[in-house]
Amino acid sequence: MSAYAICNLFPTGLNEDILTYIEQVQDTFAAFGGRFLVHGARAEVVEGEWPGDIVVVEFPDMDSIKAWYASPAYQEILPLRKDHIEGNLLFVDGVAADYDAKKTAAELRAVMAPGR
Repeated sequence: MSAYAICNLFPTGLNEDILTYIEQVQDTFAAFGGRFLVHGARAEVVEGEWPGDIVVVEFPDMDSIKAWYASPAYQEILPLRKDHIEGNLLFVDGVAADYDAKKTAAELRAVMAPGR
C-alpha cells in the first residue's frame, strides 16, 4: 500500500542552499521508490486556511519513507532546506486500491450500536 510524505512549506525566498536542495532531493528518494506527485504547488483553499506551498511524494510503503528520511543521502541535504524554510512534514499511509468508504462507515456504525 502506498504511503505519502506531505510537506507544507513556508518559503521566504530562494538562495543557493535551497536551489541545491531542489536539485538533489529527487535523487535521494528515487532509490526508495519515491516520486513527486506535487512539488511546490500553492493550493486553492476551499475550506479553512492553508498557508504556504505543498509537496507530496509517494513511496511504495511506510518503511520506504522512513528509510529515505533516515538515509545518509537525505540527511546530508536536509539542513539546506531546514535552515532556510520552515514547514511541517508528515508521513501517512494511503488506502488499498479496493478501499470502500461504505464498508468503513458500516464498521463504525457497528461499533456505535447500542449495547457495545
